[in-house]
Amino acid sequence: MTAIDAATLSPSAAADCPAVRLDRVSKSFGAPRSAAGNGFAVRDVSLDIAAGEFFSLLGPSGCGKTTSLRMIGGFADPTEGSILLDGRDVTGLPPNQRNVNTVFQSYAVFDHLTVADNVAFGLKRQGVARGEIRKRVGAMLDLVQMGAMADRRPRTLSGGQRQRVALARALVCRPRVLLLDEPLGALDLKLRRAMQVELKQIQREVGITFIFVTHDQDEALTMSDRVAVMNGGVVEQCGTPEDVYERPASTFVASFMGTSNLMDGVYRDGSVAITGGPTIAVGDRGLRAGCAVSVSVRPEKIWLSEHEPQMVRIPGTVAETVYSGPTTTYLIEIAPGVTVSALEQNTDRSRNEERWVNGARVELGWRPEHCLVLESAPADQSSLVAA
Repeated sequence: MTAIDAATLSPSAAADCPAVRLDRVSKSFGAPRSAAGNGFAVRDVSLDIAAGEFFSLLGPSGCGKTTSLRMIGGFADPTEGSILLDGRDVTGLPPNQRNVNTVFQSYAVFDHLTVADNVAFGLKRQGVARGEIRKRVGAMLDLVQMGAMADRRPRTLSGGQRQRVALARALVCRPRVLLLDEPLGALDLKLRRAMQVELKQIQREVGITFIFVTHDQDEALTMSDRVAVMNGGVVEQCGTPEDVYERPASTFVASFMGTSNLMDGVYRDGSVAITGGPTIAVGDRGLRAGCAVSVSVRPEKIWLSEHEPQMVRIPGTVAETVYSGPTTTYLIEIAPGVTVSALEQNTDRSRNEERWVNGARVELGWRPEHCLVLESAPADQSSLVAA
């Protein structure tokens, strides 16, 4: 990537405070607060997003992530709570009075303008001098690897190239915060993965705070400094990608972040009696006896051979084998109706040189630290709207 003068791209430094703060923000679409949460797309969300951070809002459709992004951008007003940008309360201010820009999935580039004119559009509206516009547009096009296409029209570009133009146009005005609403969603898988890496490199180069909305767990894990996992209008967990993947705070986070074996049961005296299945030793977890829990073990943490002495072990039968090129997934029945998956790499150093066949008896093993015990939360009866 071409080295760029940081002063050409970066916003002015701000005080030592979060770039974005959401302080107990809620968004209701018509239902009163007293209605036990009914009608709320976002409920009591509090987040601090640091300057220069790549922060992702992750969750399924209807979880509130896009509504949260729209409130930060000024496209929607919170029902309750405050939004601060660099310590300044901007709650209620329109988008043009906030130092933020947004990149949408649809790109929204102007087909009647050249690539360079698209990128220059916001600077011209700000009355920036021509020489400064040329300098900043050239630097930005070089940054997104579109300098050679400055005179092209967007209709002649691929989806990935149009996405780069939209990104350059949003960044060239030096926003303090860039909001990205699933900007890679329209790209094919191979291009999307390439753009994930490039987008993170660009973010590091310009040093601008990125707030990225996605429903793709791999995307969030690949790109983010921190991830807020949303469900039902609330943030279930916020932390580094490693935190939310390796140490999920709830059964929802464990199941949503990749693949996890969740086995329901009852906790008693350092073990969990799996419903319809075996009793698994989990050690003292500080839980009350008799409470409903879920035992979570990631498929890649389960071994089918070469067990270590300290491993937890349970027997099972191979019910299905799924070959996926670099990996093979085994579905193992540990009791009637109770199945877990185990993932093995297909390498010369694989733990099992020949794949297990259906019906084979195996012994599953995992290290105690790779087993999470999550207390089951009561079902949320509130009605939430899509966001």
